[in-house]
This record gives sequence, structure tokens and C-alpha cells, in this order.
Amino acid sequence: MNIGIVGGGLMGHGIGYLMAMAGHDVAIYEPSAEIRGSIPQRLKAIADLLEDDPAQLGRISIHDQLAPAIANADIVFEAAPEKLPLKQQIFAELESLVRPDTILASNSSALPSTEIGRHLKHRERVVGTHFWNPPHLVPLVEVIQTEWSSDAVVKKTMDLLRDAGRSPVHVRRDIPGFIGNRLQHALKREAIALVASGVADAETIDTVIKDGFGARMGVLGTFEQTDLVGANLTLDIHETLLQDLDRSTAPHPYLRELVAAGKVGMRSGEGFRKWTPETAQAVRDRLSRTLAEQAKARKRQKPK
Repeated sequence: MNIGIVGGGLMGHGIGYLMAMAGHDVAIYEPSAEIRGSIPQRLKAIADLLEDDPAQLGRISIHDQLAPAIANADIVFEAAPEKLPLKQQIFAELESLVRPDTILASNSSALPSTEIGRHLKHRERVVGTHFWNPPHLVPLVEVIQTEWSSDAVVKKTMDLLRDAGRSPVHVRRDIPGFIGNRLQHALKREAIALVASGVADAETIDTVIKDGFGARMGVLGTFEQTDLVGANLTLDIHETLLQDLDRSTAPHPYLRELVAAGKVGMRSGEGFRKWTPETAQAVRDRLSRTLAEQAKARKRQKPK
């Protein structure tokens, strides 16, 4: 299968890597010369990390023009910045260049794919494909069905991702944040409220998540855990707890104050926690190392 990728940055090159390692021919379009020039090195770094055959990277071509990258594509993954007008513009251009049956997939974290493809002629071939960062290490991909996506397009997309070693899930309604980010930010909203109210500092919250329920979340999903302990226990806890949870319908003032003060996280040296270049890099290394080991374990378990 011929795969087109629009955008070779943070997500695009990782998606291209996945598709190439699954045996597909991949063409990446990236308008920035600087980003374009860094793609081969970043692809090689992934192959080294995962101990993959770097010869497979020969399936990937890199382009400074859109048309040659997607002219023969069976599916195009768009991985442009998270701006609706930009994505709508890209999809309009894609539709003028590809076959009527080419699937157009948007890798957005929250923007509805329904809106991205609203003005196209062939809206039935548009789906959302929310890869998680980094896409070559995190297996989940949310496949979002728009108001017009055909069942055949959804199935074909999920089959392609499954064959590439991903774990695709079908999001049947195109809602903001889909599934994963709604769950993640519900947790984040309560975590911020706990810090802001003085219940605990950010380091304590992180410890509770990692060493408490987080330790079992890779093994038990929410409903598996609920059914394991009994839905009656969940009901009893909810009777006491839910009325006391944060109900903010807008970003917490504490978060706004941090951002306004320039305390945006590791790159500024301080966010909810304080960081040095060394401690920040240690976290990045720990994440990359752990996810890479999990990815290699999944490959070893894959039926031959």
C-alpha cells in the first residue's frame, strides 16, 4: 500500500516509520527545510532504539512538494499543527490531488474530523486517526468516525493500523477530545484542583498516580478493575466522593496563573514542578526507555 504523510515533525515521521516497518511505501511531505533535513536522522534514531532493521527505512521518501508525495497514495495521514483552518485548507488541497477513493485521515488531538472534512466533496472517506505521542512507541490509535465516514473506510483504516502493530479503537461519535484525552484531562482537572487547594504538592500527586492506581492501569482497564472489585463498591464510593470532585467548566485559575507567569514546564525550568536540564532529561530518557522496552516486548509476543 502507498502511504502519504503530510508533516514530518513530531508525529508525522513516527507515523511514517510505523507504516514503513509494516512493509508499506511511505512518502512524507514537509514544507520546512530544517525539519525535512532532520527526518532521516530521527528515523534512524527510532530504528536504533527499537533494534529494527534500518534497511526498511529505504521505503520512505521525503518531499518538499505535496503533489508528488500523495499522488499515488491509498491513504494520507495529515499531521499538521493543531489549527482547524490550516487542516481544512490542507484537506481541500488533498482532495484536488488524490483519487476519489483515497482515505484522508487527520491526526488531531481534539479537533473534530467532521469539521476538518466538512466542505469536501467526498466526505465519506475522511476519518480521524489520533495517534498518541510518540506514535512509534504508544500502540493506541483512536479512529474517529465523522458524521459521513463510511463503515468500509473505518474498517480499512483500522485493519491497516492493526496490521502495523497498533491497537486501533473505533470512536463512534466525533466529540472533542475523543476518548483518551477526555479521560486524561478529567484526571488532570482534579489533579490541578488538589494542588491549588493545598491538599498536596505536584510531586505527591505524581507519586500517587505512578505508584498507586497507575501501577495497575497497564494491566487493568477502568471497567475491568470495576468489575473485579464489584460495581457495588464503585457505587458506594461515588455516593460519598462525586459531590466533592472539581466541577470546573473552564481552565482552573491556578493553571492560567502558571502559564501567564511563563511557568510552562520543563522547557522554562518550572511548571507545576521545578526542573533542571538534567532532571528534565532524566524523565524523557525514562519515558523513552520504558516505552521502547514495552514496544520490543510486544514484537516478541507477536505471532510469527
